[in-house]
Amino acid sequence: MSDAAKPDSSDADLVLEYDFDAPPAKVWRAVTIPALRERWLPDCDLAGAEPESTIAGEEVRYRLRDSEPPFRESHVIFRIEPNEDGGTRFRIIQQACDVTLPQPANSNCCLMRAAA
Repeated sequence: MSDAAKPDSSDADLVLEYDFDAPPAKVWRAVTIPALRERWLPDCDLAGAEPESTIAGEEVRYRLRDSEPPFRESHVIFRIEPNEDGGTRFRIIQQACDVTLPQPANSNCCLMRAAA
């Protein structure tokens, strides 16, 4: 296995790339079968146990949530493809979710006057 952080052309915050000796089908099972995925990516780290999207055998996307305040969320995408050596190239892409800040109670917009 080799690993290296590599830049990606998308707006990704973090991209990691690994080469495994295992065939792509075996790596795919490790990221999509909950009992296997739970060993290295526990449900408690996910915003939802089900993937947000899947391209069978190629890509699966989950939503992660921090376990401590402020409970930030991010997307993690696992991309799988055969490598030149007959194994698997495994790419992990983590992107921060858009942050929506709560609106203040006093928004300083239109003033409302009490009826007399």
